[in-house]
Amino acid sequence: QVQLVESGGGLVQPGGALRLSCVASGSIFSTYAMGWYRQAPGKQRELVAIITSGGSTKYADSVKGRSTISRDNAKNTVYLQMNSLKPEDTAVYYCYAQKITTMTNYWGQGTQVTVSS
Repeated sequence: QVQLVESGGGLVQPGGALRLSCVASGSIFSTYAMGWYRQAPGKQRELVAIITSGGSTKYADSVKGRSTISRDNAKNTVYLQMNSLKPEDTAVYYCYAQKITTMTNYWGQGTQVTVSS
């Protein structure tokens, strides 16, 4: 069983930045792909960024160039650095983990990000 706990959300001004963190229980070293999804009110949950066990990354077009996903396997932690935030980035952000061999998915409880002046 893997449990994911997000933190780092909050209220930020447009153009500002924040870093989301997700701590996973147990080791995720070379075992899990990790990612971030977000869901705004009335909208579908969408992928923001993913990072594979090998360190390859992919980003949604809406955040590409403004966001960086990274992982520290020793700390069982994945990060999402978001810069130049826009009001449309407002959403609940969910940490995601996928066990590579079994394709088992795990989700965090989410952390609220609000971009507003």
